[in-house]
Amino acid sequence: MRVVLAEDSVLLREGLVRLLGEYGAEIVAAVGDGEALVAAVAEHRPDVAVVDVRMPPDFTDEGLRAALRVRREVPGTAILVLSQYVEVSYAQDLLGAGGGVGYLLKDRVTRLDDLADALARVTAGGTVLDPEVVSALFVRRDPRASLTPREREVLALVAEGRANAAIGRTLTLSQGAVEKHISSIFDKLGLARDSGDDHRRVLAVLAWFGLGR
Repeated sequence: MRVVLAEDSVLLREGLVRLLGEYGAEIVAAVGDGEALVAAVAEHRPDVAVVDVRMPPDFTDEGLRAALRVRREVPGTAILVLSQYVEVSYAQDLLGAGGGVGYLLKDRVTRLDDLADALARVTAGGTVLDPEVVSALFVRRDPRASLTPREREVLALVAEGRANAAIGRTLTLSQGAVEKHISSIFDKLGLARDSGDDHRRVLAVLAWFGLGR
């Protein structure tokens, strides 16, 4: 897996380079601002870009805006946002750009295996969201009126990137019950036609945030 890393803190950037190298990733560039991120992705064409949100010059949302440029200018590049902050507006835009996107909070990533798993999932086209990011997006934009409380719980876990088995364990539901809830969610969100379950799961999450078709 080839990675471009954008993180303004030198200590954290070097630490991530070492940790991701231990996982087996090839860090093709490690930069400290959004402009350098876009340039590095254009040059190296990595599998995934790992991006902080607040970087120079203004330390507001430069990383997310740069990530959106990456998605426009180098389509197919997976993005994993790794930040201390939830920036809702640009996170919505980034999710609306399609699959292969993750948003994790630094303080909640406690094991290298969790980070490695998130990288693998977004590189494969999946969506990985921290529960706090999911909650913030729900507060900002809430098209949940047609879903039952249990369906909302199921879809929230889908948005976090959980597989059916994990959803069942978390909610104490059988595999069949989870599948029925997800089928009902697809129906209510206008995704009844089967175009591949993984694809529909991403579309359901996007529709849940008001970013779908």
